[in-house]
This record gives sequence, structure tokens and C-alpha cells, in this order.
Amino acid sequence: MDVISDVSSSPWPGERSVITIGAYDGVHLGHQAVIAEVRQHAESLGARSVVVTFDRHPATIVRPESAPRLLTDLPQKLELLAGTGVDATVVITFDQARSHESPADFVEEVLVGSLRTKLVVVGEDFHFGFQRQGNVGLLRSLGQADDFDVAPIGLVPRADGIDEPVSSTAIRRALAGGEVHLASALLGRPYEARGVVVTGDQRGRLLGFPTANVEVPNLLCLPADGVYAGWYERPNGDIHPCAINLGRRPTFYEHADHSLLEAHLLDFDGDLYGERAEVRFVHFLRSERKFDGVDALVTQLKHDIESSRHVLGI
Repeated sequence: MDVISDVSSSPWPGERSVITIGAYDGVHLGHQAVIAEVRQHAESLGARSVVVTFDRHPATIVRPESAPRLLTDLPQKLELLAGTGVDATVVITFDQARSHESPADFVEEVLVGSLRTKLVVVGEDFHFGFQRQGNVGLLRSLGQADDFDVAPIGLVPRADGIDEPVSSTAIRRALAGGEVHLASALLGRPYEARGVVVTGDQRGRLLGFPTANVEVPNLLCLPADGVYAGWYERPNGDIHPCAINLGRRPTFYEHADHSLLEAHLLDFDGDLYGERAEVRFVHFLRSERKFDGVDALVTQLKHDIESSRHVLGI
């Protein structure tokens, strides 16, 4: 997949594009359905298939006080988009100037001037441009003048019978409730947190349960505090089953100011410090709670490990 950040000229002179536009945070099942339409139309039209997205979530500029935490940072989003088979992703720098750009100017610069767009495929509720003034109707009007069509598609409904579409908001809500199985169902894959393994207080090792302390950037979304079963992938591609503790460790710390992600790799003994980790949440085991003492905690940790083995089928 080509990754394009310069829209001052056409990346494929003489060729047309079928495109979709959006934040694409999470690249969930709804996003995947739109991209599948883009690829199908592009193939039939002999055009390039393109996702137009942004280097940050637009809300971080437009309404920073209420901007959501991300399901995927830009590198992971690009990995997932590449996995859809799309020809290219255009990454637009979303800054204050871009946030005040009119829909017509955005279309003229990016869709017409750079990508020579033949067809735009978006969800039927799509909005863009300054104060979200642009919509499907405006795109159709601009397309009549600039030789492109618009194909709005219906939103993908949740498969569990709940009357709402698959969305990044629904996934964040599921994660906030510890419902990682639901988040995974809406994503089409287990929810994953990425970060670097840092030195902790070694308490897990002293208890006989060494953990990788994964420092996840604050801009990324994490599930609710609790204990989970999941998978841990190292940079070399090795994947290990793990029991995950996400929380503030109330047995030892009365007033911790933030949650820690600690993964105990099952049947593993090695040095993970400084490595990047990809931690995938599969199943919620229990809520975090304060224990009366170390012995009670150790007994529970043993039970958590056995529960993880059972859930993961190992």
C-alpha cells in the first residue's frame, strides 16, 4: 500500500481514483465494509482505490476538551488499512488551518486536484469540512461540476441485535465496560494495546509472577480496570498466552493516580525490557479488587492464570 502525505500534485498522473474519507479510527467492521466497496468499484472502473484519512483525530483540534482516546494510533491504523488490500492511503495533516477549510476547498484540493477522483464512497451520515458543513448532498453537487459521482452506503448494523451501527464510539463504550469480547466482535479482531516494556517495581517477580509492564501512550484507549486473558506478541513475531492486569493495584497502593498494564506471560522466562509489545484482550476474567494480604493475592493470581489457560484453550 502506498502512503501519501503530499497532496500538492497527483500521485498517479493520468489515472483516476475511487476514494473514501474519514478518521478510520479502529478500522472496524463498518470501515472494512466501506473499503470493500471502494475496492470493488475501483476494480470495475480501472481506477486506484484510496482511503483519505488524517494524521490525528480531527476532534483533537476541533474540540480537544472532549476528544476521544484512540482505538489505533497512526502506525497501527496504516497497518490495518494495508491489510484491507486498498491501493493507497492519503494522510492529511489536520491542523487549525485544515479545520477551518470549507468543504468545497477540500474537495478541490484533495479529491479533484490531487486524486482526480471518479467516485466517492462514504457512509450515508458522512460529514466533513469546517463545522461539518459538508455532507453527501454537497458532495453530489460538487461532483456534478468536477466529474465525480458519490455512492453513499448504509451503516453496518451490530450483529448482536442491538439497534445501532458498528462505530468507534460503540467500541469505546464496550471497552469502558470491560466488554472486550464485544469490542472484538465490532472490530473483527481482538482489541490490542501497544507500548514499550518499562521497568516496574518488580513486585510481580517477588510474588513469583513476573510481569511485563507495558507503557501505553495516554492518547490510546484502554479497557476498564480488571484482569483479562489475552495474547502478547513480541517484535520478533512470537505470540504468548498471558494473564493481563490492568489497574491501580489497590492491595499495595492506596491512591495510585493512573492504571498500569501488566502482562504475565504463561510458561515464559526471558527479558522483555525495552521491547515493543502488542497486548490483545480476549476475555474479561474479573474486576480489580483489594486483597487482605499477599497470600490471598497469590492464591487469586494462580486462579487467574488457570482461568486464562482455560479461556485461551492451552
